[in-house]
Amino acid sequence: MIKYEVIIYWSRDDEAYIGEVPELPGCMADGSTMQECLSNLEQIAVEWIETAKELRRAIPEPKGRLLYA
Repeated sequence: MIKYEVIIYWSRDDEAYIGEVPELPGCMADGSTMQECLSNLEQIAVEWIETAKELRRAIPEPKGRLLYA
């Protein structure tokens, strides 16, 4: 499980759950269930961090304020 704040909400337009990690700019995923969305988001966050490392970009430390909002 990632240690960053995660926000998940239902999108009527997309008819899917949308999840984002605000501390990792552009880190978003979707899913037909909340669990699928969270699972996809965790994978995307790992890939975001791996890409940032490869590009030698700064990786924000998790603030740890919220687990879900």
